[in-house]
Amino acid sequence: MTTPITIIGAGLGGLTLARVLHLHGILATIYEAETSADARPQGGQLDLHEYNGQLALEAAGLTDEFRAIIHEGGEAVRVLDQHGAVLLDQPDDGTGGRPEVLRADLRRILADSLPDETIQWGHKVTSVRPLGDGRYELAFADGPTVTTGLLVGADGAWSRVRPLLSDAKPEYVGTSFIETYLYDADQRHPAAAKAVGDGSLFAVTAGKGILGHREANAVLHTYVALNKPQEWIAAILASPETAAAQVAAEFTGWAPELTALITNGETALTPRLISALPIDHRWDRVPGVTLLGDAAHLMSPFAGEGANLAMLDGAELGKAIAAHPDNIEAALAEYEQALFCRSARCATESDQNHQLIFGDNAPAGLLNLLTGREPTE
Repeated sequence: MTTPITIIGAGLGGLTLARVLHLHGILATIYEAETSADARPQGGQLDLHEYNGQLALEAAGLTDEFRAIIHEGGEAVRVLDQHGAVLLDQPDDGTGGRPEVLRADLRRILADSLPDETIQWGHKVTSVRPLGDGRYELAFADGPTVTTGLLVGADGAWSRVRPLLSDAKPEYVGTSFIETYLYDADQRHPAAAKAVGDGSLFAVTAGKGILGHREANAVLHTYVALNKPQEWIAAILASPETAAAQVAAEFTGWAPELTALITNGETALTPRLISALPIDHRWDRVPGVTLLGDAAHLMSPFAGEGANLAMLDGAELGKAIAAHPDNIEAALAEYEQALFCRSARCATESDQNHQLIFGDNAPAGLLNLLTGREPTE
């Protein structure tokens, strides 16, 4: 295969694509805006599913490396009501259907599996220009331009590659996460640590909730969910000295072991405004360019599929290219046909779960979701 392959973005999807291509003897170059793998925090834990994320890692030949970074026991789930009463307590059953790993660890094993120079750090794309005949010119904030014959946008929610294919833009779904951490929680914050348990915590009512993850070394990662306008979130967090108290005020009357996850937070509150592309987002085939991951199908996180889908996208695209090395358009058409179906299905599920979890009958919808019971009015 002689067509140069250029991947924009060294997230999980772009790295998986490069790894699968490498295993098939196909060279690719990743251009990443961040200056290094450690340039910024990579977020918390992810659950990797048997039917997509784990299949992608198998295609990448990294199953053993993946198993070595699993947070044992992290699949446990607890649901509490706002007063701290336990509504559901599911221990990790040890089957490994959805094991938890840190995003940073997962990114590391993928990046470490690639040849040197595959990832070009510190290359922020400023523009992409079609040259015709399926070729594209990329300009970077610093450095010369690059021309490629196959361009893959793995550059996330606000992709610079997406406009070559689609006019769609992400829209705010009405819910934001506000994140913070507690450290050495078993010793320093025992009540909050007991509330979270061994894995994931959900405490929700209509329009809001306190969610959490136990990570390795007694770290508690808190996600405060609020159905608020973007402007409200921005205004609260504009005053860091009072932000925690103002966010906690939204949970007046809640159990102190739950609100302590906010008021005792040891890191600055970080907003994560949740946006999504249209559920049925798709595009007509355009020669020499495609998308994967959030660039293709940004969705709310309430089905837990974002990272899993990005990795599966990367693996499936890599396999399609390897199967059609002399007919890139056939490879892209085959990949996109499957991509559109699976992403629409998962986006629909994410949207439905969003309504269930934070709907008027919360936490009943969440309990129905976790236990497999049919929703009740």
